[in-house]
Amino acid sequence: QVQLVESGGDSVQAGGSLRLSCAASRRTNSNNVMAWFRQVPGTEREGVASIYWRISDPKDVTTNYATSVEGRFTIFRDRAKGTVYLQMNSLQPEDTGMYYCATGFRGGSMFVADAYEYWGQGTQVTVSS
Repeated sequence: QVQLVESGGDSVQAGGSLRLSCAASRRTNSNNVMAWFRQVPGTEREGVASIYWRISDPKDVTTNYATSVEGRFTIFRDRAKGTVYLQMNSLQPEDTGMYYCATGFRGGSMFVADAYEYWGQGTQVTVSS
């Protein structure tokens, strides 16, 4: 079992920035993939960003972004702390939602919620115009 704890959500005005954090309780061979999803009530969770690192070479990192956030959001990790971050810049009202981090990747697309076994409780991001 892996526990994920997110933090950093807040209310900001359009154009502002936030940094979300996701701390994992322990490392496993299945959580060398971590992702951020967001969800608005009444919709499915949408993959926002993912990060993958090779277990044999943890410095070999691959990141992917949804088209809607590319160039504005950055996902990165602090290996020593076991924490993944999502730096969000130039926030827009459409970025509003509950943001969740996920790990325990089972395979397939990294932007599909069902591909992940472990989830955090979520942190709310609200962007006003």
